[in-house]
Amino acid sequence: MSWEDDTIGPDVAAAGRLITETVSRDLASPDLYEVLEAARYTSNPYSSPPKEWPSLVDVASNRELPPVLIERYNTAGGQGTALCGIFPSIRRAWATVDNSLFLWRFDKWDGLCPEYSGEEQAICAVGIAKVKPGIFVEAIQNLLILATPVEIVLLGLCCSSSGDGSDPFAELSMQLLPEYTIPSDGVTMTCIQSTDRGRIFLAGRDGHIYELLYSSGASWKSRCRKVCHTSGLGSLLSRWVLPNSFTFGTVDPVIEMVVDNERNILYTRTHESKIQVFDLGKAGDGSFKKVAEERNIGDQRDGRAGSGRLAGRRGASRTHKSPIVSISALSSAESKSIHLVAVTSDGRRMYLSTSSSVGSRGLNSSGGNSVRPSTLKLVMSRPAPSVGTGGVISFGNLAISGRSQPETLVLKVESASYSSGLLLLSDASPTTMSRLLLLTKDLTTPSGTFPISSAATGGSYRALREVVSVMGADGRTLAIADVLPAPEYTHSAESAVWEVGDMSYSMEGEVTRAKRLWVRGELALQHAVPRRRSVIFTNMGLMEIVFNRPVDILQKILESKMSHTLLEDFFQKYGAGEAAAMCLLLAARLTPVERKIVPSVVAERAADAFEDPRLVGVPQLQGSGPSTSPIASPAAGFNMGQVVQEATPIYSGAHEGLCLCSARLLWPIWELPVMILKGESKFEDKDGGIVVCRLSTETMQILEDKLRSLEQFLRSRRNQRRGFYGRIFGVGDLPGFYSNGSLDSVSKNLFDAPHGVDTQPLPSKRQRVPYSSTELSVMEVRSIELIRRLLRRSGEALLLLQMLCQHHIARLAQTFDVNLRRKLVNLTFHQLVCSEDGEQIATRLIAALMEYYIGLNGQGSVDDISMKLRDGCPSFYQETDYTFYQAVEFLKKARETADVDQRERLAREALTLLGKVPESADLLSICQRFEEIRFYEAVVELPLRKAKAVDPNEDAINDHIDENRREMALLARQQCYDIVGNALRHLKEESSQTTVRTGFGTPQSGILDKTMRDKYIRQIVQLSVRWPDRAFHEFLYQTMIDIGLEAELLELAGPDLVPFLQSAGSRQTLKTGAGGRKHAMLSAPSAFNQSKQPVTEEEAKYLELLARYYVHHRQHVVASHVLLRLAERRQLEGGMLSLEQRFQYLSNAVLQAKNATLASPGAKVADGGLLELLEGKLAVLRFQIKIKEELEALIARSETVHGLNSEDTAMADPFPSRRLLVEEASIHTAKEKLEDLGRDMKSISQLYNDFAVPFEMWEICLDILHFSNYSRDPENIVMKDTWARLIDQALVSGGIAEACTVLRRVGPRFFPGEGGSLPLDTICLHLEKAAQDRVTAGKEAVGDEDIPRALISACKDAAELVQSVYDRLLATGAAVPLPLLRLRMLRSVLTVLREWHSLVFGSTLGSTALTFKGAFSFGQMTTVNQNVKDKIATSANRYMTEVRRLSLPSSLVEPVYQGFRELEEIVMGPPSF
Repeated sequence: MSWEDDTIGPDVAAAGRLITETVSRDLASPDLYEVLEAARYTSNPYSSPPKEWPSLVDVASNRELPPVLIERYNTAGGQGTALCGIFPSIRRAWATVDNSLFLWRFDKWDGLCPEYSGEEQAICAVGIAKVKPGIFVEAIQNLLILATPVEIVLLGLCCSSSGDGSDPFAELSMQLLPEYTIPSDGVTMTCIQSTDRGRIFLAGRDGHIYELLYSSGASWKSRCRKVCHTSGLGSLLSRWVLPNSFTFGTVDPVIEMVVDNERNILYTRTHESKIQVFDLGKAGDGSFKKVAEERNIGDQRDGRAGSGRLAGRRGASRTHKSPIVSISALSSAESKSIHLVAVTSDGRRMYLSTSSSVGSRGLNSSGGNSVRPSTLKLVMSRPAPSVGTGGVISFGNLAISGRSQPETLVLKVESASYSSGLLLLSDASPTTMSRLLLLTKDLTTPSGTFPISSAATGGSYRALREVVSVMGADGRTLAIADVLPAPEYTHSAESAVWEVGDMSYSMEGEVTRAKRLWVRGELALQHAVPRRRSVIFTNMGLMEIVFNRPVDILQKILESKMSHTLLEDFFQKYGAGEAAAMCLLLAARLTPVERKIVPSVVAERAADAFEDPRLVGVPQLQGSGPSTSPIASPAAGFNMGQVVQEATPIYSGAHEGLCLCSARLLWPIWELPVMILKGESKFEDKDGGIVVCRLSTETMQILEDKLRSLEQFLRSRRNQRRGFYGRIFGVGDLPGFYSNGSLDSVSKNLFDAPHGVDTQPLPSKRQRVPYSSTELSVMEVRSIELIRRLLRRSGEALLLLQMLCQHHIARLAQTFDVNLRRKLVNLTFHQLVCSEDGEQIATRLIAALMEYYIGLNGQGSVDDISMKLRDGCPSFYQETDYTFYQAVEFLKKARETADVDQRERLAREALTLLGKVPESADLLSICQRFEEIRFYEAVVELPLRKAKAVDPNEDAINDHIDENRREMALLARQQCYDIVGNALRHLKEESSQTTVRTGFGTPQSGILDKTMRDKYIRQIVQLSVRWPDRAFHEFLYQTMIDIGLEAELLELAGPDLVPFLQSAGSRQTLKTGAGGRKHAMLSAPSAFNQSKQPVTEEEAKYLELLARYYVHHRQHVVASHVLLRLAERRQLEGGMLSLEQRFQYLSNAVLQAKNATLASPGAKVADGGLLELLEGKLAVLRFQIKIKEELEALIARSETVHGLNSEDTAMADPFPSRRLLVEEASIHTAKEKLEDLGRDMKSISQLYNDFAVPFEMWEICLDILHFSNYSRDPENIVMKDTWARLIDQALVSGGIAEACTVLRRVGPRFFPGEGGSLPLDTICLHLEKAAQDRVTAGKEAVGDEDIPRALISACKDAAELVQSVYDRLLATGAAVPLPLLRLRMLRSVLTVLREWHSLVFGSTLGSTALTFKGAFSFGQMTTVNQNVKDKIATSANRYMTEVRRLSLPSSLVEPVYQGFRELEEIVMGPPSF
């Protein structure tokens, strides 16, 4: 960065930190209690001005009293009642002669002295008060209170400005208020005082305090009344019952009242020096409460009266008590512990407090009105200065001039005034003429003095030292008052004193605010506040005196051709930094000198002094020189273990002065918000209210002028190569001298060595010296240059704020959302100038301002406001911004035109302009405008160009760089990509809206039809896919998936869609940010053979799309793999995948595998039997679904039965709780199994062993065994046992009938029973035994035809097979040992033979109809039938023999025998046709 380059860079933030540190250090002023405590240990708390220096006090004017007043007083012969005083708030002095009141200007004579003579009685007291709001007309701003022995009168005061507005107090008129006059009830008032809130207090000669209450009531009685706050019953009796001649003691009248408007306390002083304290309430409008009363303040011993050596001697010589002549309230900014100062007639000051906590506890308190007064006690006293006849100031018996002064020359103070560190004493001790003693803080640094530690706070502070100036006064001093500075000088400085949004600021009076401001001291405010002035009212006239500030003393030294030694003395006394700051004030003409301009010769001499190394010194290293102390430190010897400290650069006084000057200029606004909310309480949420600027435009203009003046002075010295710049010319232009990367914090200086300068330490064992004197000078000038740039940036920020205020900032801020409004309200000026957030908010404000000109209802062209912004604040509004808003203006014209070709031409011109400034364009707003005119080419191109500009090295997709760096690059790109994604969302959502979103101005009516909307969506996607940005492609694909554009994605996406979907759907995904992923890039089989791996719902969505993509591109095998993985994925916690969905996935996978087989007959072999695998998995899944349904039904039945029978069970079971617990545990286990069943696909072994068998799902067990071709059991025991369990389950449920029903339903699925799936022998024997047992037990009546017909149905009408089963069972005697069982089985055989005959010949017994099945000839059919007849007849004959062998009663055997016989006869009989 070259010397002439004024670009605002990151270094401004470092300069801002330096200003912040300087502001903090400059504001750290000690409390008055601390400096008084430190002054106890000094022997010379007073000093006299240097004789060679210009006078510290000048007499500005001496004016005689108005002639009409003198004439009236002379007419009265000097025997009448005369009072006088000063009203600083209206710039008027006043005087009374009997019943006449005169008012005139004390700061200038305008020839006007209005007189009020509306009272018959002599005026005994006069006061002024602010008007309470809402009672009088707006023109009446103050009330004049006149008290006579008879009545109290209120007059309205109206001040009006001069014609040019320069003097707001030019004219004064008095308005009679006849309704606001009340009788005084015989009390003569001695003084009147008012508060800033308009409360009026009157002190009576009877010693009581009264308050005058007034309002806008309907009757005169309620409009104005007088209330006595201190009277009791005795006072009422003495006033109304007893005559005045009967008195009960001497009355001590109140002669002075003082109001502390910050703490809301009223102090009174009586004629006998009694001080009273009254509490007015926390807010100043509470009840009147007396807190404390002290009569002997001067007799209190605090042990803190100045020097310990001299206090005793001076106290011993004083035999009389010195009365108090004046009391003054102290501002909370001056002291938190000391609240009141009282001045005695001998010049002593007594500091009083109303708080019980004084010292460190008092300093740590808030110091405001939250702590109410509780007492009145003496905290500390300060002795009076002794002044000899020649005006030489002395303290005790030690004179500053070295000569002894007589002890009898003590002060005789007749009047005094204390205000914010300034004390004026009117001394009547001289016999010839009275004189004035003026005591001000000594701001110089006396040689030989050191800071003194305070025991109260633990800090170290300079003792309070005051300069005493003496001047003669004509006549007797009657009143002393401050002259308030003009508002235009103080408003900017006052703004930093008051809390933002504090309503008490508007309630504070002008006098209170001025005193609070003066407390900061002259050094901190001499750039903003003019010289302090005081007006002294004597019986000879008015004298206005001016207190010269240190900068005024310096200016007079520079104006006069005094020796250089005097200037060196000035720099030595004030310090090089403070003196250099004053030189800058003069050189840049920053001091308010009562509308006078600093002469050019003075400015030039001040500039030379600012850069004179003999005065300001040179930069050096702290501790780099040899020790100059004559006393060696014990630790000064060489120590091997001692750490060698690096030397710290210490810059010259010029650098310190520039920091002080800049910090004091920026102090009122630096760390305070630039905006506030109007109409909202500061305790409420900052989301409502009206946003307004905290400072007025006039105040910001004044501050901007000062900042620009200082910056222009530094710029001129730089451009002319003068001063510091000239001494290092050629050195500062080293390569990289202004490199942003070379700036960092170095100790308190914040600036490192310049790049390119050798910083290798010199070889030294005791001290490292890294910089030469030239290098230190370069570093200092570089620091000065950066501060200059900060000043320029600050001036531009103030100009920007002024322009925003002129265009109604509240209206501009209405376009912000809640978060941005909150940021705007919380934004400090420091952040606005130095931070990225401030830069962003300034950009948004400028955008809102430009929208005011070029919006839908724009007020002009972009050139109208751009010229002002480019000239006034180029760091906030650069050439690129101008190009951007030119493009915006083109877009405005394009939106307004109806010609399609013209609209496109204007849009392309705007796109061309914006392409030149991709980084500076406000993409969000500009792309919204392009969307309005449907120019989506720019909506895609501009964000992608900016993404490339913000990440030129493509860090977002670089896996080899730091993770944080990649994340930052991705985030920057993401902000650009979002604009394209939002455009797609708006088009997708537009069908459900009634208006088209315009972003700026009024919405455009109408919506797009589906055809046009699809066209624009396809256009955006096609443009985006063509752009070579992999990270953007991933973002685009993700956005299209999120908003439901899957069909367009699969059709229009590029070749990188497959790796994107693979990565997104894989468990091995490694996300690298919002828009990027590391791709596994696996082949389809290897990527998706991870069956049963946990897959989230989000990943499943991408796998579904991937499967659709493969189907769309006829890659059926890979699609089958993807669908298989979707079906077999594990269900994570909270997943929503059901078994039915898995079944659908597998069904689709089978379909794709079949399509692959049809498309390529060799695919089955090549893929290793994929189709058979998928079909097998589908069959197993059917079992799983069936088990799930059975479990759900089981749980439902169990819960129902458990609920209905719980009460009955409890009554029947002796241990009901145990049984209920068992049932609940079974239900809970079933639920757990059901949940586990839906989590993933189970193997067939898991289904059988973990679900079907434990829950006795025997039918499903048979299906599983049959499907798996179970062959591990040679004797088929498992199958037989399972059938037995199934039959037993049916028997329990519904007896033989239910068992036969189950057999009819299940048996045909396993027939013909290859592999032993249908063991008929076992089934038949089990059923027959069960039937015989149930009949014998009388449980059930079982028919002879139930079991055989069920067996025939299970064998799909293969009666011959069933007959053979019965043959085998009957032939084995061991299987059927019981005669009854054999008889029952023979009856079943009879039924089987009959059914066989019926099935073959198509009729039941006794029917002659035949049914011919199959394509048999008649001869063949005859042969078959004959064979069947022979078999049936033979079997029947054999079974008749078997029946006869049974040893059973004939009644049981004979029916069976006859049945077989009849069957044989029917079968062997001739056929009937």
